[in-house]
Amino acid sequence: MPHGPSPDTRYPIPGITRTGFLKPFITRPNIHVGDYTYYDDPRGPEHFEDNVLYHFEFTGDRLIIGKYCSIATGVRFIMNGGNHPTTWLTTYPFPIFGEGWETATPPTWPVRGDTVVGNDVWIGYGATIMPGVTIGDGAIVATASVVARDVPPYAIVGGNPAGVIRSRFDDATVARLLALRWWDWEPERVARGVTALCGGDVAELERLAPR
Repeated sequence: MPHGPSPDTRYPIPGITRTGFLKPFITRPNIHVGDYTYYDDPRGPEHFEDNVLYHFEFTGDRLIIGKYCSIATGVRFIMNGGNHPTTWLTTYPFPIFGEGWETATPPTWPVRGDTVVGNDVWIGYGATIMPGVTIGDGAIVATASVVARDVPPYAIVGGNPAGVIRSRFDDATVARLLALRWWDWEPERVARGVTALCGGDVAELERLAPR
């Protein structure tokens, strides 16, 4: 029974080391990546975490990326550790440097929550994802976009700041795809549905769904 490559394979394309399933390369406990999500980088997927910036453990925020996502070279995630208070008279973070400046440490630093990327999301070359953003299932983020607010499922967004260009499908089709949640199927069922997934007939995919 065909089931596709193992999600634990680091380099699933024979002879190609710039593209890898991302999950096996993650070392930080506050980054969670789903099966089959891949990252492409000429330096190799082991450099993905270099692009997750200002991700300090004391901040407590997580980067959560779903299954079957496609992440292009140079995509950067700006995490909450890069936030500065904006209600002070200064934006300079005096308290973090100590030596007497820590007396101004606020009860909490500005935190916008976890950054969440859904399933089957394509993030194009050089895009930047800002702290606390949620990108919905099936969305596409255009090259060099700066995503500063949440992205609806199956939306195509682009620009700086990124705005919705259009939806990939009509509302009814989006609802059917979200109900199917094919990315949660066992690998053997996904393998049986590859032709439907790579086509345009959602009814064909629905016929393969678990009952």
